[in-house]
Amino acid sequence: MSETASPAMYARLGAEALGTFVLVLGGCGTAVFAANFPDAETNTVGVGFLGVALAFGLTVVVGAFALGPISGGHFNPAVTLGLAASGRFSWSDVGGYVVAQVIGGVLGSSVLALIALGGPDGYFDAARESGFAANGFGEHSPDGFGLGSAILTETVLTAVFLFVILGATARIASPGFAPLAIGLSLTLIHLVSIPITNTSVNPARSLATAIYAGGWAWGQLWVFIVFPILGGLLAGFAYRPMFSRVLTE
Repeated sequence: MSETASPAMYARLGAEALGTFVLVLGGCGTAVFAANFPDAETNTVGVGFLGVALAFGLTVVVGAFALGPISGGHFNPAVTLGLAASGRFSWSDVGGYVVAQVIGGVLGSSVLALIALGGPDGYFDAARESGFAANGFGEHSPDGFGLGSAILTETVLTAVFLFVILGATARIASPGFAPLAIGLSLTLIHLVSIPITNTSVNPARSLATAIYAGGWAWGQLWVFIVFPILGGLLAGFAYRPMFSRVLTE
């Protein structure tokens, strides 16, 4: 393979799986193990919502710098679909990317579950009882927000995330700064929406944690698959007509 050739598909899929693995391990791991420490009542050294938001943003920054040159650094089915809708990514490659992202996410949450099982007596059960960083609405929203708020939040914030990604990676954008802009935008999104839905904007992340959260998470999972994808597609289809006059293809 020449230096200018695109990486082979197996390398791209491996990078997507690894990047999503790191995203779930770092972001959801912070939520499970470090958000409230030693516990929710006496959270003396826990990182709280701010720490969780930063953890998700930092995993994207790290993943984008390390793996972006290989796969583009999507790590999120909604991002992959949004990029395809914008014309920046081939529709024929969407399926493989999504499968790789789901596998990476599930591996990440499975490692977290294994770590929790090795904790003090009852640690895994307590983590499961508290939601295992899964996304939810109604009684499973951190602050009790309902279905309508969850739908609006996930759709709008995923669309915002895609607009940032598309703008930061446009040919007229400043090269080298895209991972920082994207990671900081994901941090901001989490700061807004952790109290509402525990923040998805990523179906692979939601599926990964639902596996270990219990039956309620499976019942609500559809919201965190459908509406992040809807937001990504809306942004992808809207981006080019909105900004075609200033974009250099």
